[in-house]
Amino acid sequence: MATNIKGELSVKLKVNDLITDEMNNQEKSINSPEKSDAMATLPSSSITKTQEPEPEFYNNAQKYWSEIPATVNGMLGGLGYISAVDIQGSNGFLREIRVPGNKLALDCGAGIGRVSKNLLQPRFSRVDIVEQDPAFAEKAREYCSIEETGGTGELDEIYNVGLQKFTPTKQYDLIWSQWVLGHLTDRDLVAFFRRMREGLAPGGYFCIKENVSSSKETVEDKQDSSVTRPLENYERFLKEAGFRIVRKVKQQSFPKGLFPVFMIACKPVSKT
Repeated sequence: MATNIKGELSVKLKVNDLITDEMNNQEKSINSPEKSDAMATLPSSSITKTQEPEPEFYNNAQKYWSEIPATVNGMLGGLGYISAVDIQGSNGFLREIRVPGNKLALDCGAGIGRVSKNLLQPRFSRVDIVEQDPAFAEKAREYCSIEETGGTGELDEIYNVGLQKFTPTKQYDLIWSQWVLGHLTDRDLVAFFRRMREGLAPGGYFCIKENVSSSKETVEDKQDSSVTRPLENYERFLKEAGFRIVRKVKQQSFPKGLFPVFMIACKPVSKT
């Protein structure tokens, strides 16, 4: 998650068709990463910034999340009932890519540890989490305890830092980041991707799971101070950061009216 950001980026209660219609009736924002076809191929020096100054962008998100309860329902924006379907989709995705190691995983923007507990701890001996908010992190320690998980993998380190300031000091078999990257500016996002590349063990995977917009526009949400990017932007930024995409799958069986959600698995580009 970004500095001062709490938990996962919620699966927002937005009717995607209405958003798309509204966007089609507006002129393209001059700050949109997709304002022209040429923009999609520009180097990192041309990455566009969010419309708000960065401190305000992050501080507004902090205020939003400070009012969210430390529950699964809170982490999922009132849609706690989709958690099982979400985890089922993620489990299937991990089975497909066949992560070779099972010793250590990292959950980025972990919130109270919903993904750690239900997806990562059953698969890995130890799981570290990155969670900016101390209250959410404290809840994660309880929620992901051996008593709560029934003796699966152990929750190890909790890093109370924002994603744009976090640098891994370990080598992870899997780094998983879900519903939080919309709280990073484009420039911070690419820098984060580059640091995650250096934090992977040999053969390790970096996976993201995010809402994506249905158009070529980035959709801004002033309420929680986040953006929903086109899928093409994530693909471009990952490649720019030195990753190759090995698997890309759309999450199935979510309620109608939500943004599409995609899972992307990456590996570092081999150095020659």
